[in-house]
Amino acid sequence: MTPQPIRTFGRIKSRTLKPAQAALLDDLLPRLIIPAGPFDPSAQADGHAEVWLEIGFGGGEHLAAQAARHPDVLMLGAEPFVNGVASALRHIDALGLANVRLWPGDGRELMTALPGASLHRLVILFPDPWPKARHHKRRLVSSAFAGEAARLLRRGGRLRFATDWTDYAHQALDVFLRHPGFDWTARRADHWRVAPADHVATRYEMKRLGDTTPIWLEFERV
Repeated sequence: MTPQPIRTFGRIKSRTLKPAQAALLDDLLPRLIIPAGPFDPSAQADGHAEVWLEIGFGGGEHLAAQAARHPDVLMLGAEPFVNGVASALRHIDALGLANVRLWPGDGRELMTALPGASLHRLVILFPDPWPKARHHKRRLVSSAFAGEAARLLRRGGRLRFATDWTDYAHQALDVFLRHPGFDWTARRADHWRVAPADHVATRYEMKRLGDTTPIWLEFERV
């Protein structure tokens, strides 16, 4: 039996869903869900100029806003938290978005299902920090994750990582710099201290639950 990968996220459901949220899970999600098994985003009927993937989209504010800003981009989103998926569906429905596909589960499973060089952008915003040292092994970013990200991103594609935990930022920077496929794009301090101009703030980000102001790391696939 193949061992299951260590879980990188916490709870998958909290409070009881409101009737409207449950209805969206029943009616809208089946139309947007990414099927299990190999998935080639370039084969989607509508055709899109680019494909972006956000892993751990939380409540979906960023995912939906970017999809609305970029109708020519196919936005893929992965999130195991049921309440977060329901929240994202609410945003997608309200904005009438047709360029979003969702994976309600572990983002690493979706990454494995995608073909190489299929992504133009990969976004990881404020993943579960697992701040205790004994839990660091549960963090999403690892050398294996960097290798899979490099496989999926096209040359010139961008990977954006944000966290409000200092040691996670240091760890992620070390992991991606050690991989020969990534180049850190920062040239001055503001590049990691100030949110990128095209960023959309999320509810989690605004809570400031970490030990530092958000740190932004952007890498180019080389």
